[in-house]
Amino acid sequence: MTQAIAPRSRKVRVLATLGPASNSPDMIAALFEAGADAFRINMSHGDQQSKVPVIQAIRAMEKQYGRATTILADLQGPKLRVGRFAEGKIELVKGQTFTFDRDSTPGDATRVELQHPEIFAAIEPGARLLLDDGKLVVHVTEHDADRIVTKVAVGGALSNNKGLNVPDVVLPMAALTEKDRSDLTFAVEQGVDWIALSFVQRPEDLMEARGLIKGQAALLAKIEKPAAIERLEEIVEQCDGVMVARGDLGVEMPPEQVPPLQKRIVEVSRRMGRPVVVATQMLESMIKSPSPTRAEVSDVATAIYDGADAIMLSAESAAGDWPIESVAMMNAIGEAVERDPAHGDRVHFTVMKPDPTTADAMAEAAKGIARTTSAVAIICFTTSGSTARRVARERPAVPILVLTPKLETARRLGLLWGTHAVHTRDVESFEDMVAKSKRMALRHGIAKAGEQIIVMAGVPFRTPGSTNVLHVVRLTGDELKNYTNEL
Repeated sequence: MTQAIAPRSRKVRVLATLGPASNSPDMIAALFEAGADAFRINMSHGDQQSKVPVIQAIRAMEKQYGRATTILADLQGPKLRVGRFAEGKIELVKGQTFTFDRDSTPGDATRVELQHPEIFAAIEPGARLLLDDGKLVVHVTEHDADRIVTKVAVGGALSNNKGLNVPDVVLPMAALTEKDRSDLTFAVEQGVDWIALSFVQRPEDLMEARGLIKGQAALLAKIEKPAAIERLEEIVEQCDGVMVARGDLGVEMPPEQVPPLQKRIVEVSRRMGRPVVVATQMLESMIKSPSPTRAEVSDVATAIYDGADAIMLSAESAAGDWPIESVAMMNAIGEAVERDPAHGDRVHFTVMKPDPTTADAMAEAAKGIARTTSAVAIICFTTSGSTARRVARERPAVPILVLTPKLETARRLGLLWGTHAVHTRDVESFEDMVAKSKRMALRHGIAKAGEQIIVMAGVPFRTPGSTNVLHVVRLTGDELKNYTNEL
């Protein structure tokens, strides 16, 4: 029998991106031991076959440590780029006229090819085009089906194939490219737990991905376009989770608008019961430095105080010089913030009004019972994970131990605040439920003899969405005497 691993001492989850600095089995295990709860595989880099041994290493580690571990595959999404220049690069000067057209001839100081007909169809006079991650800015003065004439507002060097952002219009383009469709199919076949969809603009963008996934993975919407903010609640309603993708969001919008938008996205996601990840440049300096700046630490802490479910490392763990130290720092910040006596109050800045359902009422009641009694944990029996999501939405002060007969459910819950998910056999009766709750609470170190736990489940058992039982029970310490393998 595999030795059970105790839950993390913090409730916020840590999502670590894997890459050249961290793809090996030994490094993946080291990141897990340092505090990574879930792993992001960026489909923008490398071919599909290079991802197979990485996924296999995570699954092997999962068996080694006896803990369901989460894999998120992040699709590249539609990338907009300018064409090539005859001299490799040019210099744009403020005030000059510069044209984007459909001519494949290499560009010069006055024009360059743009291979995206969707932009020509949607662009309007006055709209901005942002080049090279927003370093250069041009304003559209006129356009037709084959030409976009602009005036340079912020100049600088522009070289071959640099990225282009169009923040002021909704582009009539599919959220999934051919590459994305292929990568999504591959990721689902490999058994990943979450699919992240990039550059979501509207709720309809999620439908094709949902159809291709066919329920085999959870769908996460990356909020990184201004158009997505305008229909935020509709988008959150259509997905299983949300990412505050601050990189492109900060390019397409003034940077001072990103912090309030981050809070809004977290608030809406929490209110609607979707796990929310805060991502991009969280510990950016740790790509090259063994320690972060104080501002970066404060940034991470703010996301935790706001109640984000997960905080993500990108290049810090994927390609940086200090991947283990970056994860360990995330872990340390999470533990320090959650030890703050004020954390419990601040994490409830979002007012949670339960939906008028029995399950939501019981989740709210479980939080209240934990707060006013000596209960030390909430035990959730769930098939789909919905009970755990409802309880985590309330941000209770005690750990949430989730017991599920579906391994895929246990894996998907790795992005959910405060949960420790365990894949185990289902229960057959109320008495079995109570006895199993006691055994698993003791075995996983979340309760000791003499302490009380809160048990939540649905009767009849094995009926998803039927949460209707809330039971408080005290452990005696005798529960493990006749213990047998639970898996």
